[in-house]
Amino acid sequence: MQTSSTAIFYDHTHPFELKDLPVPALQSGEILVRNEYTTLCRSDLYTYTGRRIEKNPTILGHEIVGRIAAFGPGAVENDLSGAAMHVGDRVSWAIFSSNPEAEISQRGMPQKADDLFKYGHEKLTDTNTLHGGLSQYIILKPNTPIMKIDERVPLKVAAIINCAVATIAGGMRVAGDVRGKNVLVSGAGMLGMIACAMSKAQGAANVVALDIHAGRLETALQFGANLGLPAEGDLPALMQSHFGKLKPIDVVIEVSGEATAMENTLELMAIGGTAVWLGATFPQRKIGVDAEKMVRNLYQIKGLHNYNGADFITAVRFIEQHYQDFPFADMIHDHFCLDQVNEAFEYAISANPFRVGVRIG
Repeated sequence: MQTSSTAIFYDHTHPFELKDLPVPALQSGEILVRNEYTTLCRSDLYTYTGRRIEKNPTILGHEIVGRIAAFGPGAVENDLSGAAMHVGDRVSWAIFSSNPEAEISQRGMPQKADDLFKYGHEKLTDTNTLHGGLSQYIILKPNTPIMKIDERVPLKVAAIINCAVATIAGGMRVAGDVRGKNVLVSGAGMLGMIACAMSKAQGAANVVALDIHAGRLETALQFGANLGLPAEGDLPALMQSHFGKLKPIDVVIEVSGEATAMENTLELMAIGGTAVWLGATFPQRKIGVDAEKMVRNLYQIKGLHNYNGADFITAVRFIEQHYQDFPFADMIHDHFCLDQVNEAFEYAISANPFRVGVRIG
């Protein structure tokens, strides 16, 4: 029987356990993929430390790239863009599968459909197995958006497409056209770097990065930011000194998830400004919003969790077109294999790099 070496996560009080799990016969519509590389997303780290609670035991890891190993009966053989898929093709897939005919899916929010299945977040059982990135194999469910990935894209860069890049692609869609506008990216982690790069590529007039770490602000300049500002500084004064006006920001992309950052960046928006909040995916205090300013300044606040199929296509095309324009590969610490998964998580927490990668197999 074919098996899959798998890192099983029980809870934050236990280390991962490596076990060989059976690879079951594929059911109707399923696709077997041999995982090649998984990067550790911030939500994985929150689960590992107990800040976020997931169903357990589970197989963590949802930022993944792999190669098609087999098609189950009746499985789709074309990707989301219509390209033919074959055994051996490098692919990425959305972090979810859901019913595309559901009413909420038809409204452009398939990531919130009632029958949602999320890779790297499901409980491991005898009948629901191989659904995370920290395993040699993964089984893709029917209705999972899948995209072939250009072989020229570095492996570790391809891995971040289906979470970090696709999430920002969704945020940029929600923000609207940024051409000729001033964009503020709040939080200069991996998502923030991608937001800077996408804003630059989409023609933003100025891209401002905001973070508490000076080193990350310097890195943001390599990803299209024109200016990096300390989050704990006098932001209105800094903005006025640079732009010559108090409220120069047309669009805020907020990925830090910190309540204070969400409050403070609203104060920097020009009339008609839009704030897109992407980072608040963990429990925290309620924030304060000045309702009168919201009304008088015609502000919009939009929230987005995950992304849809169109965003996923945008993410793939963005990386295929721009992986050489920005140093994405340098952002991923690439020194661990699957049997070093515990060391990989400990390093991710202690050193806090942008991403830690795990080679599978």
